Order: sequence, then C-alpha cells, then structure tokens
Amino acid sequence: MKPLDIGIAGAGPAGLAAALFLARAGHRVELIERFDCPSPVGSGLLMQPTGLTVLDALGLSPTIHALGNRIDRLHGADARSGRTVLDVRYDALAGGRYGLAVHRAALFSTLHDAVVAEGLPIRTGITLAKAETRQARTALHDPDGEIVGDYDLVIDATGARSQLVAASVVAPKVTELPWGAFWATLDCDGIAHDDRALAQRYDAAKVMIGILPVGRAHPGEGRKAAFFWSLKTADADAVKRAGLAQWKAGITNHWPETAPFLAQISDWDQLTLARYAHRTTLPPFADGIAFIGDSAHSTSPQLGQGANMALLDAATLAHALSSAATVEEALAAYAAARRRHVQLFQLLSYVFTPYYQSDSRAIAWLRDRLVATVAKIPPAPQVLAAIVSGTLADPFTPAGLQECRWLETALREA
Repeated sequence: MKPLDIGIAGAGPAGLAAALFLARAGHRVELIERFDCPSPVGSGLLMQPTGLTVLDALGLSPTIHALGNRIDRLHGADARSGRTVLDVRYDALAGGRYGLAVHRAALFSTLHDAVVAEGLPIRTGITLAKAETRQARTALHDPDGEIVGDYDLVIDATGARSQLVAASVVAPKVTELPWGAFWATLDCDGIAHDDRALAQRYDAAKVMIGILPVGRAHPGEGRKAAFFWSLKTADADAVKRAGLAQWKAGITNHWPETAPFLAQISDWDQLTLARYAHRTTLPPFADGIAFIGDSAHSTSPQLGQGANMALLDAATLAHALSSAATVEEALAAYAAARRRHVQLFQLLSYVFTPYYQSDSRAIAWLRDRLVATVAKIPPAPQVLAAIVSGTLADPFTPAGLQECRWLETALREA
C-alpha cells in the first residue's frame, strides 16, 4: 500500500503508539488532541507482557523499565482473617514473564517523548465532533462543522467517551458498572510494603483496598504507589460528606498497615473517582476510520488489561496496513485479528468483576473458599497467570509481534 495521510485523534498511549508504528512504516501522520497540553489521566497501571512486548517493539523498553517497578505476583487477603484468597504468580508460566507497574505519567512521557523526538506533528486544543468520508478521504470536523483535517484514514484513540464513535457507527454496546474506586498516587519510600506485588485486602466483595508500587513518574523523583479503595460510585458523595477521618478509619480498620499511606491524604482533591463500564464498538471501524483502545472496547480494570489492549490495537492496526492492498482490507483485517482476544478478555472481565466488586456475600464466599483452593491445583496457576499476562489467547501473532525474551529483558534492564 502506498504511504497514507493518517489523522490520529487523541494523544494518549494508544494514539501515540499508533503514530510511532505508522510513521516508521512510511505513512504521514498527524496527531490531534483536544487538550492544549497533552497529559496523562489517572494514577497507576500494570503493564502486562502484552503491552511490554509492544513497547519493546517500539524500542522503548529501556525507558519504561527505568521508570517502572517490576511486579512478580498479585496477592490478596481477607481483611478479617488474613487468609490468602488471591495469589497469582507470573513465574507459574515458563519463560520469565513479569508485570511492570508504572505511573500513567511514565507511560505517557515514554511514548510522547519518542513522538516528539521523531518530529511527528501534534495539533492541540482541537475538539472533534465527527468524521465524514467522501471520495476515499475522511474529514474531521469540529463542533462548529469546520474541517480541521482531511486524511486517507482516521484513527480514533479518544477513549471511552469518543464523539467520533457516536457520530460514525451504530451506538456501541455499553454497560455502566455501579462500582468504581477512589485512586491516589502517594509516596512509598521508607514505608514498609511488598514492592514486587500488587497487594489487596478484601471484606467480602464490598470492600477492596489495593496498593500498587508504580516506580517513578519522572526520572530522579521518589518512588510512588497507587492506592485505591473500591466503592459504589453512587455512594461517593455520601462518603465525602461523612468526612475524610471516617473514611481513613474504615480503611485502617481493615488494613492497619495502610496508615502511613493514608497520612499523606489531607484533602479529597488528592483522590480521583474512577468510573468503569463494559463497552464494545462493533465492528471497530467505519468507513475511513478505525477505533482503537477504549473507543473500541473497555472493561472494568480487574484484569489490568486496558492500556495493554490499547497498545496491542495500535500494533495490530499498523501490521494490518502493512500487509493489505487497500484501507478497506486493512480495517477488516485489523478487526478480525483483534476479535478473539478482545472478546475473550471482555468476557473474563465481565465474569471476574463481581468476585471483587459486588454486594454478593455468596460470590465472595465462593471466591474465598472454593476458588482460592482450586487456584492452587495445576493447571489453575498457569491459567490464572496467562489470564493476568493477557496471553490466554495469542495476542502477538495477529499483531505481527514476537513476544519479548523475558529472561534476557530482565537481565538487560536490571
């Protein structure tokens, strides 16, 4: 296929990664961002072997490893009894896989700095309302109807509340989830914690508290941890009205060791309320436009796949464009290549979420007794590690990727 003019809406991880892949393949790319200054949204996230493989393919592995924090297991315990009810270890799988917890700012800056270094244009402060295709070209319009760009292909990476999806395809299937979480990024230097684990405490499925050590947001800074506390989003205002002291007391009652983290929170403004939804755009393309990341699919964060799936989308779309004769063929190939992996992990997220965020004591009892016992019996540890890694279904071959050699990567980044 001849080099294309490609407009990428959204300068988050998905859009930035897509820009790098496509520019390196010889296409002319332009990023369009609604904020005056592109920046990350959110606290910490866990990069899985899937997303790490994509970053490695972009040559960004040393940069992200220098900022992130290696994670070897996911561990959760009942807050009352101390009984372990979740223990997923990456080393249950051969090859040396691991996770890398990162601050969202670290992931953003790693990709953004690479885009800037390669001289790729980013137009900022532009709100997009719709994409319109005429005579094999796709124009992007602002809310006033003015054309802000005209391309051979548009890639929508604007996220779960994309206006381009709403204006381009049949309404996506959306299930708003009643549960969300308060998040904060806190200092963790000098505080006792397991720095190789995502640690969680549960009280049935109504309470979930977590600490994820995420490394540094920027070089030279102190190490940080992402702290989160699960709640129904409808209850958030009532929790705030009850006061910060009462909220902290409830958490320390469940998990006393969190006190040094909570001592850093003096205002509700330090906490961000995250809202979750299961959302699917089918197919993940329309005439002249491809949807990647949360504009194509989103889930609850229980399996930690969001950013990783977005990076896989970017790599897969670039691979499809490299091997197709036309844009139309490439979009169909992209959708087919991602379908199985996306559907599987959306299903798994839908199934697993109530075990950690729901009012059901029966489900929590099943999780704590039966599931926790079965999870120790092979091949369950390997299956759980593959689910967390994002590799239960092969995500690499359809994206034209080869998985990292993890043992070599660990030695190189040590």
